[in-house]
Amino acid sequence: MRDALWKMTARAQAAAVRDGAVTAVELVDAHLERIAEVNPAVNAVTQLLAERARAEAAKVDRQHAAGVEPGPLAGVPFTVKESTAIAGVPTTYGAKRFRDAVASSDAPPVARLRAAGGIPVGHSNMPTLILAGVHTRSELFGDTANPWSRAVTPGGSSGGDGAAVATGMAALGLGNDSGGSVRIPASFCGVAGLKPTYGRFAADHRLGPDDPSLAAQVLVVDGPLARTVDDLRLAYEVLAGTDPRDPRVVPVPLYGEPLARPLKVAMVTDPGGHGVHPVVRKAVESAADALRDAGYEVCEVADVPRLGDALDGYARMTLTEFAPSWPVVKTLLGEGGHRYIELGMAKSGPVELTEYLRLTGVRLGIRRDWAAFLDEYPLVLGPVFTDPPFAPGAEVRDPESHQRVQTAMRLCTATSFVGVPAVAVPTGEADGLPCGVQLIGRAYREDLCLAAAEEVERRLGVLTPIDPRP
Repeated sequence: MRDALWKMTARAQAAAVRDGAVTAVELVDAHLERIAEVNPAVNAVTQLLAERARAEAAKVDRQHAAGVEPGPLAGVPFTVKESTAIAGVPTTYGAKRFRDAVASSDAPPVARLRAAGGIPVGHSNMPTLILAGVHTRSELFGDTANPWSRAVTPGGSSGGDGAAVATGMAALGLGNDSGGSVRIPASFCGVAGLKPTYGRFAADHRLGPDDPSLAAQVLVVDGPLARTVDDLRLAYEVLAGTDPRDPRVVPVPLYGEPLARPLKVAMVTDPGGHGVHPVVRKAVESAADALRDAGYEVCEVADVPRLGDALDGYARMTLTEFAPSWPVVKTLLGEGGHRYIELGMAKSGPVELTEYLRLTGVRLGIRRDWAAFLDEYPLVLGPVFTDPPFAPGAEVRDPESHQRVQTAMRLCTATSFVGVPAVAVPTGEADGLPCGVQLIGRAYREDLCLAAAEEVERRLGVLTPIDPRP
């Protein structure tokens, strides 16, 4: 019975608890057994909260027995990235310096998931301070393996959540994304991931008492990973909404006004014309065929608006903000952890204040051009990463490899700069590895992205959970 529990979707797990078919304790125990079985092979779950999770599950069961509605995530186990606070647990960011930095309260998205009946079973691995690379390798916890093949990275920076969800150690993962950090591990691990619109989910990304500077405020958004798009929808409905702890959140309805059909989808297979691997091109084309079959009007377009300007603005603004604190931050990253940022700085170094202020205006102009483009095409279909998954650590090997990875993730980077929502969804396997695409939508129209991704999934299938492979 327990073997079957962790294989169920999050929605089915919660329904089983609400219907009395299984207790929350049994559900948590099934996942803890799965973690004990497979985590040694993938190293995705870092700080395991076994006894605490059992205690929270027992509380759910007691309340349910007393007639209290257990919530839409009743008893559902989830992992939380090491950069997101769980009350009473260190928020380490994967760095030795913060191994004892115990959080005083849950971060807003953790609080929402728990209020809905979800149960955190542990933190999940990430690159040290999110800055050490795209591969999930932290100074404190080491490397996370891709469960499909140890020869390739699980992606990052939410790679621990991607691997945990893919192998059934948790039904949901809570990551964050500032340039692909949810979508890339979702694609590389064969699961689905949601990057919401900036201002859709409440969050708290402070490292210490002070709020982050502008780029970190507007680029980083928290988002869920799950094995099915329907489970993403379930998490989306729980996570969305205002919170006094985050004044950036906009009280926008979860579901927008219906649009005229057929809905137009702009398909871009090679953003910017920098090249795309045949496997990735085929994944985009397969998703396009699935959408056409579902009644969407898919239109191939040459490119998305101002891709080069968005990539340049993203790099220069973020690296300018890193620069003043870099000498100190560098010492916290551990051996070799500095290479990823320094390779980026060598290409797009910090700018002076006048140029930085100009770039804030450039960003607004790019967002305006994207809004006009999305007014014509409410959805964009494109690659998450224009190459197949790469070898662990390739992005810090040398300038050429760093540039190759940066180029491959370009559509993720640009859409983070614009602030629009996107859903990563698998499309199948090639050479033993998962393939996937992303569906990008208008601001605050996550519902359109989710609906289209569900149609792709319905036709092309669900790839996980899987047992770790060599």
